[in-house]
Amino acid sequence: MKKHNIMKYLWIAISPMLILSCTKFDDSYYEDPNRPSKASGTQLIANSQFFLPNVSSSVYGVHYPQYLSLTTFTDNSRFISTNFNFSTWYTGPLMNLETVIRNEKELNANEGPVVNQIAVAKILKAFFLWHVTDRWGDVPMTEAFNGIELPNPKYDKQEEIYNNLFKLLDDVNGSIVLTNGNIKNDIVYKGDVAKWKKLGNSIHMLMALRLSKVNPEKGKAEFVKAMDAGILTSNSDNLSYPHLAEAAHENFWYNSFTVLKRNWYALSKPLVDRMLPYNDPRLPVFGDKNNSGGYAGLEFGKLVPNPDVDIPKISLFGSSIRKQDSPVHLVTYAQLLFAKAEAAKLGWISGGDNQAKAFYDEAIKQSIAQWTGLTTDVTAYLANADISYTPNRAIEQIATQRWIHLFPYGYEGWAEWRRTGYPNLTVAADINGGQMPRREGYPTQEASNNKTNYEVAVKAFPYGGTDGLNTRVWWDKP
Repeated sequence: MKKHNIMKYLWIAISPMLILSCTKFDDSYYEDPNRPSKASGTQLIANSQFFLPNVSSSVYGVHYPQYLSLTTFTDNSRFISTNFNFSTWYTGPLMNLETVIRNEKELNANEGPVVNQIAVAKILKAFFLWHVTDRWGDVPMTEAFNGIELPNPKYDKQEEIYNNLFKLLDDVNGSIVLTNGNIKNDIVYKGDVAKWKKLGNSIHMLMALRLSKVNPEKGKAEFVKAMDAGILTSNSDNLSYPHLAEAAHENFWYNSFTVLKRNWYALSKPLVDRMLPYNDPRLPVFGDKNNSGGYAGLEFGKLVPNPDVDIPKISLFGSSIRKQDSPVHLVTYAQLLFAKAEAAKLGWISGGDNQAKAFYDEAIKQSIAQWTGLTTDVTAYLANADISYTPNRAIEQIATQRWIHLFPYGYEGWAEWRRTGYPNLTVAADINGGQMPRREGYPTQEASNNKTNYEVAVKAFPYGGTDGLNTRVWWDKP
């Protein structure tokens, strides 16, 4: 049977425009909540939010920045898989959000100002597309949501995707109404659009930093614009997905460890080696003690270790952050402080090393507060010679601390490692030819189902290469 391009199926996604009442009643007398006269944009937004944990909780993503090693079935930490399917992002959250954005007149103002419903949908669209393009590079965007009318969408250049998302987030910043502006059915911020506005600008600022090597002038302009528009100002503003203590909405890692009884994921040796010598207060959160009462990482990509021998010796993924209702942190205040520290060092914002140091120190403090729940004195930690801000090592220090902070958000930690090269991560010669991955390969079906556009995208790789793990995306400039 002939295969079809994944984009052909986008039209099948259930649109709220179809769920309209067939019988009219006097509005003052009766309105059936199950057959609304207006579409529920906020319910589509909420459904899209269900996908947020998947951005972080990935059995592949946690290995690209070497956060976790596998005690059993080690293929994922040896990068055996090279091609990955992006269809779920398009047919799931992105299609829901596009439906909200394209159907302004059908939205129900009783669920909050329509302009704010659309703004939140645009922020989430930007976040999901940012995630997709940073994994695969050039991907469909402008022609991706036209269903059977355009079943074979072109692949937009990653630079163009970034520029389009910058404009999208500019539009959001200028459109949100703060007075009486809250919306309903919001899982993340409980309808608080002031926090959504901060989040949109924060995503914009972090995206701008990705341009530090490929287009620093553009990156600086977008960074400063977004920062000045207002970003997250405390850990209470963080984009963190709130899981529940119930099976339907539980943390992925809880299901893996507690329900399925899979002690497969251990802290990697590279991570523990950069935390343990400095008594990093986040380490007891990130990992559990081994049978000797200490902390030890498992060599990354170690081939078929013996679980009976190795597991008692190493630190498994921390039980305190894999509870059934443990949140997943995605965009955080400390992350923005690290970005501002780097921007100050790069000269994008004023203050030089003094300002960079202030942001760097505060970023570590806020990171520790986020992970430990305590606003502890970090003076002793910052006093370590390797940790204390040093001008001629500043970029490496900022990048390494950001890498630690982003645990276990593998795709973001991987993106920042690709951009900066820090910390120094290597793999054995028998793992992916001794190379750390730089991107994920396109879905295998695209080579046949969307052949022309797929081949154009592959030929246009900015630094050459083939479709697989070892080709660089646009902003990952050698």
